[in-house]
Amino acid sequence: MWEKFLNKDVTPPDTGMPGPEKRSPRGRFLKPILLGVILAYILVAAFHVQILTAIGKYLVIEHDVSKSDLLVCLAGANIERGLATADIYHKGLAPRIFVAPEEPPDGLDLLEGKGIEYPRSIDLMVTLLQELGVPGSAILIGEHPSGSTKGEADMVRDLVEKEKYRSIILITSPTHTRRTHLTFSKVMEERDIRIQVVPTRYSNFSAEEWWKHRKYVREVILEYEKLVYYYLKELR
Repeated sequence: MWEKFLNKDVTPPDTGMPGPEKRSPRGRFLKPILLGVILAYILVAAFHVQILTAIGKYLVIEHDVSKSDLLVCLAGANIERGLATADIYHKGLAPRIFVAPEEPPDGLDLLEGKGIEYPRSIDLMVTLLQELGVPGSAILIGEHPSGSTKGEADMVRDLVEKEKYRSIILITSPTHTRRTHLTFSKVMEERDIRIQVVPTRYSNFSAEEWWKHRKYVREVILEYEKLVYYYLKELR
């Protein structure tokens, strides 16, 4: 009789009090995530200037330049890059300047069909360099338009091979220097070419306060997007 009593399932009496709350699996994960978000917010709030400055500085590469065979003025931002290119040329650091035409804007062919002259970006760059004292004979223009840094690097590689150049100086905007160096180094990796990169000093970009200016916020975000794409492409 006692064995039956001991083995019998006994249901606890209903006391009217709620039982212990069962934690859902979702709750176990949400708490550490929430704590992590709060901690990250505190860190960013406390060190946001240092973090944002580091983000800006990572994009910028600057080499001590020495005499080279060719200056390469990357397409875009004509004024700030053209001024820096002319400065380096007049210092006697290279006898030639290469500039690549940018892809023409949409609708340019229609304007030309109507007989309307509209200055191309490459024409403006050449005019700027000449007005800054660079002789036309020192300016080399790419044979076809390029829509990317990789396209420009390919054209420079072909020119380097043709002319037997051994060293180049790349002039571009500060936020563009790291990706420029990565791209040209990759394209030239099988060639013994010394590559030096110079950010133009005529840009108002500052790694210490870029986040205060909408223009540079866009530049930094865009450059990081392109860097991520570059690294993902290289990992394939």
